[in-house]
Amino acid sequence: MMDIQQKTINTIRTLSVDMVQKANSGHPGAPMGMAPMAYAVWADAMSHNPKNPAWHNRDRFVLSNGHASALLYSLLHMFGYGLTMDDLKSFRQWGAKTPGHPEYKHTPGVETTTGPLGQGIANAVGFAIAETMLAAKFNKPGFPVVDHRVFTFCGDGCMMEGVAAEAAALAGTLKLGKLTILYDDNDISIEGNTDIAMREDIGARFAAYGWQVLYVEDGNDCQQILSAVSEARRDDRPSLIVCKTIIGYGCPAKQGTAGCHGSPLGDENVLAMKRTLGMPEDTFFVDDEVYAHIAECNRRGEQREAEWNDMMLRYAQEYPELKAEYDAWMENELPEGFCKDEELWQYEGKIATRATSGTMINRLAKRLPNLVGGSADLAPSNNTYIKDGGDYSAENRAGRNMHFGVREHAMAAICNGMALHGGLRVFCGTFFVFSDYMKHSIRMSAIMKLPVTYVLTHDSIGVGEDGATHEPVEHLAGLRSIPDLNVIRPADGKETTVAWLTALTSGLPTCLVLTRQNLPQYEGACPCTIKKGGYVLSDCDKTPDVLLMASGSEVEQILAAQKVLADEGIAARVISMPCMEQFLKQDKEYQESVIPSAVRARVAMEAGATMPWYRFTGLDGEVIGIDHFGASAPAAILFKEYGFTVENVVETAKRVLGK
Repeated sequence: MMDIQQKTINTIRTLSVDMVQKANSGHPGAPMGMAPMAYAVWADAMSHNPKNPAWHNRDRFVLSNGHASALLYSLLHMFGYGLTMDDLKSFRQWGAKTPGHPEYKHTPGVETTTGPLGQGIANAVGFAIAETMLAAKFNKPGFPVVDHRVFTFCGDGCMMEGVAAEAAALAGTLKLGKLTILYDDNDISIEGNTDIAMREDIGARFAAYGWQVLYVEDGNDCQQILSAVSEARRDDRPSLIVCKTIIGYGCPAKQGTAGCHGSPLGDENVLAMKRTLGMPEDTFFVDDEVYAHIAECNRRGEQREAEWNDMMLRYAQEYPELKAEYDAWMENELPEGFCKDEELWQYEGKIATRATSGTMINRLAKRLPNLVGGSADLAPSNNTYIKDGGDYSAENRAGRNMHFGVREHAMAAICNGMALHGGLRVFCGTFFVFSDYMKHSIRMSAIMKLPVTYVLTHDSIGVGEDGATHEPVEHLAGLRSIPDLNVIRPADGKETTVAWLTALTSGLPTCLVLTRQNLPQYEGACPCTIKKGGYVLSDCDKTPDVLLMASGSEVEQILAAQKVLADEGIAARVISMPCMEQFLKQDKEYQESVIPSAVRARVAMEAGATMPWYRFTGLDGEVIGIDHFGASAPAAILFKEYGFTVENVVETAKRVLGK
């Protein structure tokens, strides 16, 4: 007779397969192979309480191989996270809580959006880093306020991705001992056996990174898995548990083959699987005994949260100020009157916006003790270092400055994990051209609406002598095309302050695109106007003949051109457009007040691809930009040679006016 443990494992398998079969779409093989791993972690190893998925001190679970989402949905249903049987039957359908890949905030109990392989591993590293930072701040003797682990499942595909390798290497360096990865080592990918593309010793690779590596020879043996998880708890290194599994386990015709990776098994094979596993042939069947068993498992998590809550009451009495600060951090609160702090707005002289951003970071750091961040080995150039903030490391968990190394993609994905964890305000920096390496992680920030701030300096051909490889041309257009992402290219210190405040308050990820070259400070605009994304920086005395638009460093040229045109009797309005996304969110009345439809003569200038500006210049306007790669030369020479001059603005304005 099948024991309750095996019956529960097999129910995870059959539910997952039924979901895929009904949808006629999905990935049944991985859930079938990983079901024992899932049961061992969720029922025995992991501290969680389905009655309160937001419990602060819960263990985090990340399904990095998100294509195996049917596995996660089966667990969420069986463990009582609010997914109904009808939700499972709606797998991959319009409006369902069970999309093809797990989505954060869409499905209760999903800690992060996964599917792009390797991202989840890097997110998990971010979760683990955040745990250590918060523990260093709030834990006191007898009060382990922040004390939880991160469990991550991944497959062969995740292990092939560079972002996972970058993140794992950093995790080993940082000795993130509460991070455990269970690797579904089944030797199968979409195209067949993994030896066609991957023959390295994964365990040896992770050992070289500084991980503890453990092996489970039989991925169906829960006791072996739990023994490995227990051993992982005793080591101060992150742990990789290599679980030897069989993809599609239980389906006689397809197990161990690529045929069950990303395709439904088919009705006959589903029945054969259920018979082989000794399970009822009914679809979407869960025995009441299984529900009762899971409910008993859940009581441990409920008890752990109750004990934590009791401890927090004592903590509030013993450390009232620290408890109040903990609550503020976790609620992401800004101090009262924060945005009106006069020091945040004070800048003098010509300064590069990367420098004004660096000043702002340090002004913010004094006021927001949970502001943390770092750079991909470029902090002195990005101006991202928090003075007196200390360096985060395996030896110093209280440090506020992260050193990610030259790992841009992992850096961004790790910051996503830190933001997902809660309690921290996170930023990271690199050169703007390397946002290409970060692009997918930035996209994931936007999909999840995570308030990560990306500090992207050296924003144009102003990089100069470094040449075409380091001069971003198409990058502004590319980032602006991502939904739910603020891309802000400020022209001076005041705009930089607004950019940072937008990043802190918008609830969305923000890219700050900043200059290396020095820029002047401008008068005439109040913060409430700047935050609208586009505004009139300098107007004329009558209805304008021509509109001049720019962002960042090119605002200086169009302001100078306005004066030249005025001397020739041409009235020009100067519009600064630091953030197109924010401007386009304003009502039509405001947009019309800035860019009147009656004025069709328009010139926009930006040291990047021209494409984003045509929606503002219209059919009768022109855009001065760069739709080719740059060259190696001093910045001043490049700006002149490529037409980013006052003279060219004036000539272009006259041309659109027919003069």
